[in-house]
Amino acid sequence: MSEYDAIIIGGGPAGSTAGALLAEKGRKVLILEKEKFPRYHVGESLMPFCYFTFERLGLVDALNERAYTKKHSVQFVTRDGKMSAPFYFFQHLDHPAATTWQVNRAEFDELMLDNARAKGAEVREETQVVDFIYEGERVVGVTAKTKGGQAYELRASVTVDASGRDALFQSKRRWRKRDPILNKIAIWTLFKGAKRDPGLDEGATTVAYLDDRGWFWNIPMKDDIVSSGIVAERDYLYKDTRDPAAIFKREIENNVWIKDHLSCGEQFGEYWVTGEYSYRSEHCAADGIVLIGDAFAFLDPVFSSGVFLALKSGEMAADAIDASLEKGNVSASAFSAYGEEMCSAIETMRSLVYAFYDNDFSFGKLIRKNENLRGRLTDCLIGDLVDKDFEPLMKAIGEIAKLPERLKYGRANMG
Repeated sequence: MSEYDAIIIGGGPAGSTAGALLAEKGRKVLILEKEKFPRYHVGESLMPFCYFTFERLGLVDALNERAYTKKHSVQFVTRDGKMSAPFYFFQHLDHPAATTWQVNRAEFDELMLDNARAKGAEVREETQVVDFIYEGERVVGVTAKTKGGQAYELRASVTVDASGRDALFQSKRRWRKRDPILNKIAIWTLFKGAKRDPGLDEGATTVAYLDDRGWFWNIPMKDDIVSSGIVAERDYLYKDTRDPAAIFKREIENNVWIKDHLSCGEQFGEYWVTGEYSYRSEHCAADGIVLIGDAFAFLDPVFSSGVFLALKSGEMAADAIDASLEKGNVSASAFSAYGEEMCSAIETMRSLVYAFYDNDFSFGKLIRKNENLRGRLTDCLIGDLVDKDFEPLMKAIGEIAKLPERLKYGRANMG
């Protein structure tokens, strides 16, 4: 007899979403989180279609009360400071979701986890999962370890790996498949008092180009803080030094808009570095276990899709798990539809990311040739990725840029 209906490894946005929704359905849920919240995390910019998961979680009012910076658009800037017309979400979407947020992830993630707890999920922080328990080929639980080092076993009908980029199950099974092209690294930090654009553009996410299709992100947050980072090829960033602070200062000089906006601000805190910027698990599920969020896949963040994909995967997985428990079937096959939908959404965004890095591509060029596709392009930028036909858009992009072959992995492991 299992102690829990579901054990969820990780209390970030994916895990807390799945935990809250399963608990709300009356399932006995345990969330195991290795850290103590609040804790710092990058990935502050949300997509508009996050709203609908927040609505289901009952968090829209709480997010509005936090006074996070409102994000109405995304904008792209050339090295010499020339800006494209911003993609204003409200021009495409007549709904409160058209205004989203730039969040403080320490606060945001804690809000999400507290919401799961309030809906009935049991939460144990500072508890690390170190292994999985099997009966035959089926996962039936985990071995966890307390902060003090005491190990103990826990059993559940379904285990959910929401362990983020640690990707615990993916790593143990050696399922990680790195994207053959999207292998950038990122360096980022925080600024206080940096310049902000006026009016509706004050909270815009800005993507500012560098040489060799590298780019800066600029994300204005509350309390006069800006998150700023560089994503580029390793050889480009490390061409004359491996010191992240020196690299960052060097690259500020290589984009007029970034220099103008950051020069009046003061950098504070660490310079963080990460690699392996795009990957996907060979499978999304096996018997008794489902992978969600970054534990399933991570995609280059140029379009701020990370939190959206985490929320959506947590939501879709929760529904699939509830249905599988109802039917008494927690084999991998119960999660095949979940895997197909997630892979479809990721592939759409992945193609757009590939186009972004193609030297022949620009959004301006695409829209000038295909004004009728502006709506479908904006669908991608807002996260409206389910049950939409993107073939005409991909065909038009493919006439300008080289698009990738669809990856065959990411589906359920059914033997």
